[in-house]
Amino acid sequence: MSQQQVNQLPPIQPLPPGYQLEGYRIERQLSQGGFSIVYLAHDEQDMPVAIKEYLPARLTQRSAASPVPIIAEEHQAAFNQGMKGFFEEGRLLAGLDHPNVVRVLNFFRANGTAYLVMRYERGRTLQEHIQKHTGVIAESFIRQVFSRLLNGLREVHMHKLLHLDIKPANIYLRIDGHPVLLDFGATRQGLGGNDATLSAVHTPGFAAPEQTGSGEAQGPWTDIYAVGATLYACLAGNTPISAERRAKGEKLEPAQERWRKEYSPQLLELIDWSMHLPIAERPQSVFSLQKVLNGELLDLVDPSWFDTKTTTRPTN
Repeated sequence: MSQQQVNQLPPIQPLPPGYQLEGYRIERQLSQGGFSIVYLAHDEQDMPVAIKEYLPARLTQRSAASPVPIIAEEHQAAFNQGMKGFFEEGRLLAGLDHPNVVRVLNFFRANGTAYLVMRYERGRTLQEHIQKHTGVIAESFIRQVFSRLLNGLREVHMHKLLHLDIKPANIYLRIDGHPVLLDFGATRQGLGGNDATLSAVHTPGFAAPEQTGSGEAQGPWTDIYAVGATLYACLAGNTPISAERRAKGEKLEPAQERWRKEYSPQLLELIDWSMHLPIAERPQSVFSLQKVLNGELLDLVDPSWFDTKTTTRPTN
């Protein structure tokens, strides 16, 4: 199921403004996705926080009469499995304290579901920046944003987590321009199991082939594909062709051809390298990308220099 299909589902009733949730007061809904609703709230010291509520749209509904989700009996096991993964995501992210990764301050169960309390950030998303920006986005800006972002993503991978939904809308630019990685898809990883309706949620254009039912293992290379696609979107001003359409023969114009007169060959080759469909032909670690963006590796050769026979990665 794609994010577009998720967005077509009827919205779930959010918690109302003024609702008291543990020690937090709900102010308003900020966003709603396939697995959660995010609220702006205030804590007992009246400090703003963002609260993410686990509510998978495919499995639940909620009436205005009660905050407790309505779950059909046949969906209860999948809901519980997903909530366990969501709660584990909170536990793991609470142990992460990095300036370029959203900070989880608290996590708890209430109303028959689970909640993550996160630091509330002020600024705008990279998606909003792209939409409002006219003309070519400066390479210096792109390098600054993504160098810092990759520092955060590297820390995430070191904690054995994957993001699984990197895209411009999930990269927040603080007022000072520093990026923050938002809205982890680790919940989807925890939801995986044998339930295809839960594990297959992805955002077309940014999701790697192994997220769309290829059966191949997901790993750091999965997030790296999304980083490449996000970089491509920064240059193009819109979402690149999805991996599914590319696998069926539709051609994505290589960054090295499309912007060869506007950006450095180094940056363009990095984008194309990251967006290779075969896993073994992509960078296998964030460190590889950082070396290029930081200018340590000034010339990339064709990705086939990887010995695909000796490349190792986890298997399912």
